[in-house]
Amino acid sequence: MMDSDRNEQALVDAVRSAALPLDHEGDCQAVLDLIGDAHFVLLGEASHGTHEFYAGRARITQALIARKGFHAVAVEGDWPDAHRINCFVRGRGQDASVEAALRSFRRFPTWMWRNADVVDFVGWLHEHNRSLPSSLRAGFYGLDLYSLHSSMEEVLRYLEAEHPELAALARERYACFDQFGEDSQLYGLLTGVRGMAGCAEQVVANLLDLRRRIDETARAGEVDAEDAFDAEQNARLVGNAEAYYRSMYMSDVSSWNLRDAHMAQTLQALERHLGRHGEQPKIVVWAHNSHLGDARATEMGERRGELNLGQLMRERHGSDAFLVGWSTHGGSVTAASDWDAPTRRMAVQPARQDSYEHLMHATGMECFVLPLRTGPHLQGLREPRLERAIGVI
Repeated sequence: MMDSDRNEQALVDAVRSAALPLDHEGDCQAVLDLIGDAHFVLLGEASHGTHEFYAGRARITQALIARKGFHAVAVEGDWPDAHRINCFVRGRGQDASVEAALRSFRRFPTWMWRNADVVDFVGWLHEHNRSLPSSLRAGFYGLDLYSLHSSMEEVLRYLEAEHPELAALARERYACFDQFGEDSQLYGLLTGVRGMAGCAEQVVANLLDLRRRIDETARAGEVDAEDAFDAEQNARLVGNAEAYYRSMYMSDVSSWNLRDAHMAQTLQALERHLGRHGEQPKIVVWAHNSHLGDARATEMGERRGELNLGQLMRERHGSDAFLVGWSTHGGSVTAASDWDAPTRRMAVQPARQDSYEHLMHATGMECFVLPLRTGPHLQGLREPRLERAIGVI
């Protein structure tokens, strides 16, 4: 046996020794023990359409909410769509069923959140919250920024109901986008590449006016904190989405960084909102591994200059942010062959020999969690390897 083969086998043995076996449908106590007292738990996925990732995340999240008192789930989804679910699970909305609450997720790829595992989790969260006072009910929030037009509509709806004197001015400012139609990518192309004047000043002015008016009514004790937070977040999202679409044709790195910085900003705003009465909130995050791993440990940060949410949370919270990645040696995935193409179930190729997944598959263990903070196996894992990542395409 060559030295390289012996070293690889020694690493496989070390990983097997450190791994904590898990049952696909069983208790997740091993993961909860590793999480400990962390206030932020980021649960990833190697693909956007695999049942085991979604179901596993849901089981861990249910345990965190029921047994560790977590206050919220924040997902890689659009804020207005997730807000409808938040209203449903917290008993504030008009929807009579989980399926109805999920109907706002209409943008491609619908299967990311309109799927059986999310239906089951949202139904569980709704039932869990019913027996609790409103202040203790766990919420469901979106972190992404693709909802440019629907977020503008939500800001205007709020202003027309609460501050009608501002609504007309806000509508006039947002009308700047009318010349570009409903296609946000066309806005990015025409402003970022062809030099047309954008709408940055208008969206910032609306955000500042909205914040000012919310502060005034809050001091007077006349504001609904949940509705005001939703409106302010939508206004902030419009500003960040405008910058994102304007940059996306200029630099992949810039647009990626803007997107993950927005996720971090949203999570920080949610932390402030949920902790406004003095208690430090506990939040679970669901997103792709590429967002929730620490970019500094991958070619994202080392070669491409990209940052991500996991990195930003680690920099801000240290070990109080607990990052969990998920992956697989084989199986299947729901995805599409192109953007807006029909959904397909596709086979996942077996892991390559130069990948982390192949190394872990070599342990012979079907399902396990591998601690990565301490242990003799860590030195061998520092050697760069490939990692599986499947998006919606």
